[in-house]
Amino acid sequence: MSTDLSHGSSTPDPGAGAVDVKDDGTKELGVPRSRVVLASLMGTTIEFYDFYVYATAAVSVFPLIFFAAGDEGAALLASMATFGAAFVARPIGSVVFGHFGDRIGRKATLIGSLLTMGIATFLIGLLPTYYQIGLWAPALLTIMRFCQGLGLGGEWSGAALLATETAAKGKRAWAAMWPQLGAPIGFLLANGLFLILTLSFNHDSTNPDMDGAFLTWVWRLPFLLSLVMVAVGLYVRLRLQETPVFQRAVDNDERVKAPLGEVFRKNWKELILGTFIMLATYVLFYLMTTWILSYSISSPEASGLGVPYADFLVLQLIGIVFFAAFVPVAGWLADKFGRKPTLIVITTLLVLFGLTFGWWLSAGSIGQGNELNTTQMMIFLMVGMALMGLTFGPMSAVLPELFPTNTRYTGSGIAYNVSSILGAALTPFVAQWLVLNFSVAHVGYYLSFASVLTLIALIIAPETKTKSLDTEAETVTLP
Repeated sequence: MSTDLSHGSSTPDPGAGAVDVKDDGTKELGVPRSRVVLASLMGTTIEFYDFYVYATAAVSVFPLIFFAAGDEGAALLASMATFGAAFVARPIGSVVFGHFGDRIGRKATLIGSLLTMGIATFLIGLLPTYYQIGLWAPALLTIMRFCQGLGLGGEWSGAALLATETAAKGKRAWAAMWPQLGAPIGFLLANGLFLILTLSFNHDSTNPDMDGAFLTWVWRLPFLLSLVMVAVGLYVRLRLQETPVFQRAVDNDERVKAPLGEVFRKNWKELILGTFIMLATYVLFYLMTTWILSYSISSPEASGLGVPYADFLVLQLIGIVFFAAFVPVAGWLADKFGRKPTLIVITTLLVLFGLTFGWWLSAGSIGQGNELNTTQMMIFLMVGMALMGLTFGPMSAVLPELFPTNTRYTGSGIAYNVSSILGAALTPFVAQWLVLNFSVAHVGYYLSFASVLTLIALIIAPETKTKSLDTEAETVTLP
């Protein structure tokens, strides 16, 4: 039997990937399907919680205690630079964990990515501050942030493969949406906890009490709590078995020694397509979270709207609920109508949504400070986050389906995380520059431009709804 997986060619199988399926639609997984769902959802929830809890602290806490006092603007920029270290680390994490995921298996590698992120987050909660150890504090903080990026770089593709490679027949996108829910749930947990602690301990980010409880020890709690979440996630993942698709690849001796070289040699087109398919999703997310927060709470003198931080965070948390609600809708649509038609329609809506930013967000339209039209802002966030759920939901099916089994972990991870550099790391800075030099409407044009690039990639890409995840499906003997 041929074992060449280079192009993922197979006879189309309307099922989920040549996996044995009982009459009732339940797979021979060796474990309850609910455990697979829980493992994929819990892992990404923990990873995104860890990622976002740092993002929140990078704005409101770290500039005050991990960098030299004096120039607040310089301290904030330095803090955001450590935040950006994770985006450099994420592609590296996708290569490192992708290698082991394609060589030794999905289960073991997912445990490694979870521990990498969780331990780094916990250690941040124990770090001494600049006032205790000087420049060692920001140095250690940057190292821990880099480790967070490594962990997240390996987590997403592993969780996506865990879901897709164990999916029920005809429900691969639905199964794949579960790890996607980890992003909005992690965001809600991280920012919700920070909001509760901020209000409970009367922390005012505009006039911070450097000797108060919040900046002394309370800020550490969200980081330390990560260890509890990781312990639960580890318990769940240790009780899993290897995915049937990967196990068949092992049995058929289809693994390669160097997945990275293999995927660049034989699937470089899929890497490019996957990167740009994900681009608009990243741009939209970081506009609707990082940039809109900065734009809304900045003073009118700094071209912002002057909204109090706590007030806007409440609106944003409500908006995230719509993100979570529309992820399963997208999974259902992608299974029913196909990946390409679903995402082409959604991405077209993103192009149109971007063209409306000037009307939604200009100071003359929405108001500033106490005069802000809260209803208009809330509707904007609801629409944007609903679109985010729709575009993000199918991605954990689409990207893995582009690659063969023996490089699927590496290929999907690289595409996802390289896109994070293009669409996530640059977006907040580009958006702020556009506001300062042009107008808020141009931020929307930036989203529309990115969405057009994604549309082109989607049009070129193949439909993968009926593609078997077993490369040689016609010759594989089902268990």
